[in-house]
Amino acid sequence: MPGGSRGRGFPKEERILERRDFLRAQTRGKKVTTAHLIGVAVPSRVGRRRLGLTVSSKVGNAVERNRVKRWLREIYRHERDHLPERIDLVLIARSGAAKAGYWPLRREFLEIASRLSSPASEKGER
Repeated sequence: MPGGSRGRGFPKEERILERRDFLRAQTRGKKVTTAHLIGVAVPSRVGRRRLGLTVSSKVGNAVERNRVKRWLREIYRHERDHLPERIDLVLIARSGAAKAGYWPLRREFLEIASRLSSPASEKGER
């Protein structure tokens, strides 16, 4: 994992914190699946890019879940510019994410970002 966040914070305004926003993404969002992540994206209701994380006990024990969340937040801080500007993205870690490691999760995040930014995603294709 790269050292330091180079001044790229993760302010509260960029976090999805409310249950209703997670549910809205799940019911209306476009789903993109990779080996260890599921990305669910919906246009942001606040007009800015936001990230929400879901890491269930299927991923591992508390230490492993927290490690995956730290990795995903760090990846988002460094790679958020690859996402569309006004999007709410909920990342759901799948089992095996903790064993995959930082770099494979980063590649999968970039794949999700690419698929969400592609013209096909604007046509509503899943």
